[in-house]
Amino acid sequence: MQYYLFVHFKEKLTPDGEQVYFGLSKDGYNWESVNEGRPVLYSVLGERGVRDFTIVRAKNGKFYILATDLCLAYEMTRTYHESWCLIKREGSHNLMLWESDDLCHFKPQREITVGHENGGCCWAPDVIYDEENDDYILHWSSPRMHMDCKEYIDGMKMCIWYSRTKDFKTFTEAKILYEKEDSGIIDSCMIKENGRFYLFVKSEKHPCGVILLQSDKITGPFSRMNQFDEEMAKLAGGAGNYEAPCIYKLDKGGYVLNLDFFGLPGKGQGYVPFVADTMASGVFRRSDKDFSYPYGFKHGTILPISEEEYERIKTFDYDNEQYRK
Repeated sequence: MQYYLFVHFKEKLTPDGEQVYFGLSKDGYNWESVNEGRPVLYSVLGERGVRDFTIVRAKNGKFYILATDLCLAYEMTRTYHESWCLIKREGSHNLMLWESDDLCHFKPQREITVGHENGGCCWAPDVIYDEENDDYILHWSSPRMHMDCKEYIDGMKMCIWYSRTKDFKTFTEAKILYEKEDSGIIDSCMIKENGRFYLFVKSEKHPCGVILLQSDKITGPFSRMNQFDEEMAKLAGGAGNYEAPCIYKLDKGGYVLNLDFFGLPGKGQGYVPFVADTMASGVFRRSDKDFSYPYGFKHGTILPISEEEYERIKTFDYDNEQYRK
């Protein structure tokens, strides 16, 4: 039987929302909180706030959590003057990383620099294993600066970048994974099915919403799956109110896509589930009634875990400061 771990954050105006939260599930449908709904890890480096998590179980047996180094509660007014444009341009070039052997005890937080010289803030990381090269592709959203195109009057366009690593200590020079010709894109998420790679991204225009692409190569080129757009067009309030795609495969078959709804303030936000029989179909049906969450999970990643890992995480005392030593 497969169990699941959901690493995420909360949408709050206070700094404790932008920290590392865990959720657990025995079936991939019904979720429960961990540590009584409190953070299991706190960021103490950079902006001291983290968002947009990914988690990977590496071949070396270790777990790695990576996150955006961004704290809106502290810095949106003080540093960025309520400007997302300023965040894109002047935000952190680093991602935050935690390493663990058991998902309970973590080594000290690390900063990893993946940004490029002509880029800005690095956010929303995701990781996928590349069997062909026996390494991991870390991909994230960053702007490409100094655009000549008149459409980008702020001088930048959001793209998906990537770097390779074998050990999560050294990373290759950043390269473009996917650039959408007619708009910026953010929030990449990739999964493999039957030798093909499927890449979700949030498009800023044409359309404004999450889109799905496919390729027979892990680094592309990628082509659009238009059948996905038809279901997204049905979303109440507009597809532009959803972002942060998070995809996972169910043990019994089929896939669940979570899209983060941000169209309401505060507790009205959080992930909304969609299901599909196969990735190749590109057809995901909204399925709220089949899922339950203890609160609005925000931008994260789901990792399959064992029953033993589930029980260890569920019963561990994350408030005990000894676990960080």
